Amino acid sequence: MKQQGLSDWFPTVAFIVVLMVCSIVATPAWSQSSSVDRQQGTPAGVGMQVMSVSATLLYFPCKAIYALNGGIVGGLAYLFSGGSEQTAKSIWVPSMYGTYFISPEHLTGERPVRFFGIAADTDGVTSAPAPMDQSGFQPVE
Repeated sequence: MKQQGLSDWFPTVAFIVVLMVCSIVATPAWSQSSSVDRQQGTPAGVGMQVMSVSATLLYFPCKAIYALNGGIVGGLAYLFSGGSEQTAKSIWVPSMYGTYFISPEHLTGERPVRFFGIAADTDGVTSAPAPMDQSGFQPVE
């Protein structure tokens, strides 16, 4: 009887991981409604949905592979940095966050497509600190 090595199991494990990522990411995406929902019955709305599915079929495999590799590399970075979570997150956040499915809103420009993710607390919105008065205290707004 032939013993199976790690390389024999890799395609099965990779398929299971990709399937799990798809199911985790797809569930919230299906539950969201948008302004395009008003156009579902129109030919333009159907065309946008067909285009978003087509774009997702091309886009998703690239993003999933990038995220999977980022997860592995981030885990290795965590191990080799002596358990530095910040080091791992600097790899995990750009690779694992971001857009996985292209929706009609992405095609119309209502929402940006983000291949590289950004952290939730830094959504690109930075607020400047309130100016201080001469006493060194910031005024309460």
